[in-house]
Amino acid sequence: MRSRAAVFAGGTLAGLVAGWLLAQYRFTRHRQDLFSDQPLRRLGALGFLAGQQGVETVRLLRDYLAWETQPRLRRRAQTLVRRMETALG
Repeated sequence: MRSRAAVFAGGTLAGLVAGWLLAQYRFTRHRQDLFSDQPLRRLGALGFLAGQQGVETVRLLRDYLAWETQPRLRRRAQTLVRRMETALG
């Protein structure tokens, strides 16, 4: 009985660590895609960042706004920045 609990606890811990590492990898990947040459990747990165509210995300989106030249993507980023600033207070 005790070994089952240890295996379960170890598996749970391993799953949490793996999930956290995967999330960090995906966040880093989407940050890189935000400044990609391909507009579709930039749009996908904006979609991902829409769910990542925080001060760091707002700073990243402000840098992106200074860099982006396509009007549709700029409007999407501006909408996200306004929404996040309102939510953060």
